[in-house]
Amino acid sequence: MPATQWKIPPLIKAYEALGAIGDGRVRIEDDRRATVTSSDGSKKYEVEMSADGREIASNDNASYWQGYVGYPAIAVLIARGLYRPPANVTDALAGVAWKELNRKYKNDLAKTIADVDQELEQGGHDPDAVRSEAEAVLTFLRALKPVRGKRSRPPAEKPAVKLR
Repeated sequence: MPATQWKIPPLIKAYEALGAIGDGRVRIEDDRRATVTSSDGSKKYEVEMSADGREIASNDNASYWQGYVGYPAIAVLIARGLYRPPANVTDALAGVAWKELNRKYKNDLAKTIADVDQELEQGGHDPDAVRSEAEAVLTFLRALKPVRGKRSRPPAEKPAVKLR
């Protein structure tokens, strides 16, 4: 049975992946496995991929349930050097509280990006250059045509809180 190709994610997932790189939240475990910590630090996502990045499995909610490549997998592709964004873009997106923004705007992706664009501009960064780079990430994904790896793990959960 042929592998299923991943859908291309919404533009905001490229922003989030570039931000994860800027924050240093990607940890390469070995030649196939990596972990990505969420922007608020509450979750760790597990990503497995082939050396060429064509076969990807990830346990973030978007990848697991929505069928598109989620930001953790995109961030791992970048961390492995399969796509090389300019450092000024990843630096510009460092520190963005994605979870908080998505909650604030009730997952209205356009409003979230508009807020990020405003913050970028206030921080002296070029929002158009960042958007252009995020679009280039999606163009890279379309050309890569990644396929789903085996879904072996359910979505990441918040770590259990220990009571005293």
